[in-house]
Order: sequence, then structure tokens, then C-alpha cells
Amino acid sequence: MSDLKYWIAFDKVRQLGTVRFRLLEGFFGSLEDAWFAPIRHLRTAGLDQRTVRFVEEGRKTIDPDHELEQLEKASVSTFNWNHSGYPDLLKHIPDPPPVLYVKGKIQPEDRRSIAIVGTRRATPYGREAAQALATDLARSGITVVSGLARGIDTVAHRATLNANGRTLAVLASGVDYIYPRENKQLSQEIVETGGALISEHPLGVRPNPRQFPRRNRLMSGMTLGTLVVEAGKGSGAIWTVRHALEQDRDVFCIPGSIFSPVSYGPNQLIQEGAKLVMDFQDVLQEMNLNSIYNLPIQTSPAPGRREPATAAVRVPAEQMPLKPPNPQLEGNEKTLLDQISYEPVHIDQICRGAGLPAHVVSSTLTLMELNGLVKQVPGMQYVLTREATGIYR
Repeated sequence: MSDLKYWIAFDKVRQLGTVRFRLLEGFFGSLEDAWFAPIRHLRTAGLDQRTVRFVEEGRKTIDPDHELEQLEKASVSTFNWNHSGYPDLLKHIPDPPPVLYVKGKIQPEDRRSIAIVGTRRATPYGREAAQALATDLARSGITVVSGLARGIDTVAHRATLNANGRTLAVLASGVDYIYPRENKQLSQEIVETGGALISEHPLGVRPNPRQFPRRNRLMSGMTLGTLVVEAGKGSGAIWTVRHALEQDRDVFCIPGSIFSPVSYGPNQLIQEGAKLVMDFQDVLQEMNLNSIYNLPIQTSPAPGRREPATAAVRVPAEQMPLKPPNPQLEGNEKTLLDQISYEPVHIDQICRGAGLPAHVVSSTLTLMELNGLVKQVPGMQYVLTREATGIYR
């Protein structure tokens, strides 16, 4: 890719997008020739007068060698859509970015990937569902792609890392600008564990509201399908779904309470034909990936619940360690479990419902939390974890 630095230089010129890059590449053959072409030839190639003026200005201020050098110093790889490192699925969307900036590594196996998206204001139920699905998909050899945003995105990335899986974060800024700031450590862990930060924007670009919907088309475009966990009416996750449908990709949704505003989006999408997901195997089966991995279905103590595989892909089923069963609940633990759901319940309400003294409830909840059956959330409230009875009670 001897003319890569000219792709990078053109990518910093205003008004140049997919269509105009194709005009330049088709007319000149190489973007190096286009960079040094006379103005009249740029017009002949199909650029309008305003865009030609931007190219003129760019030539005066942009040094292709310097731009390439800065990327190399920042350990950022750059691919145009002709490069073998450019994600194959992304090449076939209607408006692929001409240039991708990657901090970390994109691997061939990342073609087997799912985008997990959802609201920034996730409920405990949504967080638990996102964590469960991301964990199980990662353990099944699926790359989890998300947007590094607060809420569901963060949970999906973190759960994948904890499961020793691969995760890719697609940014609405340059890969050198992490938003939100509190996810800087998470972004570093993604790169250090072999994943990648990916953007269509050059270094130094900060996010703005217009860039997020555009970013979402990359998440859906480079994956086999999009899984929506929680999304309100105006959630950016709905933009991702729109892009996925335009790109002829699968859409999966976790159903939620009809009384929860953040479940409106996935519930409506299910009503319109999206695949309802109850566990990770629903995703694998829909995309015909179960046959590739030969994933076993374990027997669960909860009727109708299929437990996830707990070992790496391609390990024979007879060699896969089974997950230890949940402890048999008796007495106070069983009584308290009946009072708790995936919606936060205050400890006072649990005491009233169980008819037990506060000190008994508090000590029992502590033991249940140590066993991974419940989780305390802010405000002295408790929610179920999936270890209690599976993703759904």
C-alpha cells in the first residue's frame, strides 16, 4: 500500500467521504496521483467546486509523511478498503469508511462477531442480562463488539474480558480520544488483551453528537448481527438496528418489562420481527454457528433453562468441566429469594415480605451475595443474579 499516506491525507480533507473517495480512486487509479493532480483533473474526476477548494487547502496544510509518522508513533494501524486487514464484512455495507484507524489488532476470527448495544442508563436487569450474554458468547468463540459507552456497552466489554474473550470497541472519536473518560482503563485493557479500538476518524478528533449514529453503522456493519439489551425510544441502539437492517444483518433482542422505559425499544423490535433471545444459544442457532462449535447443552436445575458452555471452543464435550450446581436453598435463603427479582428491591421491603427480623435478613443476604445469588445495588437494594435461577426467573 505505497499510497496509504495519501489515503490518510485525503481522509483529513473536509467533505471527502465514501462517494468522493470512490470517484478519486476510479479516475486516478491511485490516491497518490490524485493528491498531486491539477485542479482541472479533480473537477474532471467528478468533485464539485467546493470540494476541490477543500482539497486545495488541504494540500497546503497536510503533510502525508507527517500524518503517517504520527500514526506509527501512536502505534495505530491504518487500513483502506483495499487492504487485507480491513474487515471483510464492513467492505460490503453501503457506505464503508475509506480509512480505518485501529489501535490493537483485528483478527480473521473477528468475522464471527456480535454487536451488543443498549442504553447508557441500564437497569440492574439489563446489566445482568448483558453480562450473561456477553460472557457466554465470548466463551463460545464469538467476538463481542460494542461502543465503549456507559451502561450496556461497558458491561459487554468488561464481561468479555473477564471471560478471556475477544472484544472490539468502535469509537465516535479518534482512537487517541477515549469517551467517556472513565473508560480509559477499560480501553487499555481491550488493547492489551489482544482486542482493538477502531475508528473511522483520524487522530485528534473528538466526539460530537452527529458522529455517534454514523459510528453505529460500523458496529453493525462489521458483525454478523446486533443484540439489543435495553433501549428507550430515542436510544442510539435503535440507530444501530436501523443500520443492521439496511445492511441485511440479524437483529436480536432481550425482552423486558412492559413497565420499563428502557425495554420499550427491544420489546417493539421483537413485535416487529426481531429474534427474541433467552440465552446465548438462541444467537448461535439463528446464525447457524452451533454446528461449527458443537456446543453442548447442559442440564440445568431450573426447568427449561439451558446453561452456557464453560470451556474454550473446540474442546470435546466429555473434557469440558461442568459448572457446579447452585446450592440447594432452604429456610431463610429460599424465603428471601422469593422476595427478590431483577428489579431492585429495598431491604425493608424484603423484610416485610419475608416476615423476618432485619438482622436475620441482613446476615442471610450477605451469605447469598457471597454465593453469587444476589447482588447489592446502591440504596440498600438487592437484585437477583443469573446464578440464582438463570437469565430469566
